Amino acid sequence: MSIYLIATLDTKGVEAGWIRESLMRQGHRVTLVDVGSSGDPQVDPDIDRAMVFEVAGTSWSVVRSDQDRGEAVAAAARGVAQLIRQHADQGLVEGVLSIGGSAGTSIGTSAMRALPLGIPKVMVSTMASGQVRPYVADKDLCMINSVVDIAGINRVSRIVLSQAADAMSGMVNGRKQVFAEASPTEKPLVAASMFGVTTPCVQVARGVLEQAGYEVLIFHATGTGGQAMESLIREGLIAGVLDITTTELADELVGGVLTAGPGRLTAASELGVPQVISVGALDMVNFGSPETVPQKFADRLFYQHNPVVTLMRTSVSECRQLGKEVGRKVAMSNGPAEVLFPRQGVSAIDAEGQAFEDQEARMALLEGLKSTCGAARMEVMDAHINDPEFAQAAAQRLLSLM
Repeated sequence: MSIYLIATLDTKGVEAGWIRESLMRQGHRVTLVDVGSSGDPQVDPDIDRAMVFEVAGTSWSVVRSDQDRGEAVAAAARGVAQLIRQHADQGLVEGVLSIGGSAGTSIGTSAMRALPLGIPKVMVSTMASGQVRPYVADKDLCMINSVVDIAGINRVSRIVLSQAADAMSGMVNGRKQVFAEASPTEKPLVAASMFGVTTPCVQVARGVLEQAGYEVLIFHATGTGGQAMESLIREGLIAGVLDITTTELADELVGGVLTAGPGRLTAASELGVPQVISVGALDMVNFGSPETVPQKFADRLFYQHNPVVTLMRTSVSECRQLGKEVGRKVAMSNGPAEVLFPRQGVSAIDAEGQAFEDQEARMALLEGLKSTCGAARMEVMDAHINDPEFAQAAAQRLLSLM
């Protein structure tokens, strides 16, 4: 096995060579991958750019003659992601480290996002102190701010690059220890979705599932949390899904900041993984601080969760659409799936006397569900989503499906 070091060796070759030597001094094998697209490499790679572009379905000669930097970066990202995934599937990849500016970060993190959970991933980037979600997505990817541009070995870059090499070395060695200590009889995994406003429900359900012999992974429904849950389901790691908190669908529909994309609530259905679904926190759409809320929503009902989180109440019309979306996705399930609907409220602030209490919107959500869920089993409970009896019923349903 080897640590794969990815860099544009025409511009970052000296720095990549320095990191390679640092890792080798610590006893690691290093495979240096060149993803450059302009000048000659400053150091010799183990995997050259010709192979990267060939895997991407093009060639180095075509890329060089086209002189289209944008297409070259896209092809390099596509090729290195496929190549690294192929090598990982063969058991050759011990970890992935990359360095770069905006283009190099796009290329390096493409390879990292193609890898499963657990393989160490470190990106040293000039982009690391900004909006990094496009680079990290739902992966266990560590980004380190380069502080200065990655342009030579100096008193600042030497510190940062050294720390990156040490971090990768520590992750690789630590992973070996984790695998050495792993129990041969790991408990089956259940994935559960949770928000602050559905925490009481999920905590009670978690206790029921753990008592039955399952290990429960809880995903915070903040967009990346939902994406991560869907990814792990697709990787075949999950025995059952307790999708209590489907709130990310509201952000996707209305335009909030915590969307998990259109693929949310699809993986378990496509793979036939047993699932129990509810409508937790579909009463809200998430925005940042008040000034970030689009002007078109000025006349809506808001709740200030904290200084940087503003919640907007979903309307009757939006709730009906959300119900239809949940029902449609449940109806497409290839495995056992049930819906549990809490008649008395779908979040801590959709309850009697609370800010988002809206019986009409809640009933529109239910009507939408009923209109599209088809033959899927659905039960309406005369309870609030955070009532212990609702949580226990949801957990017991999932246990019976599994």
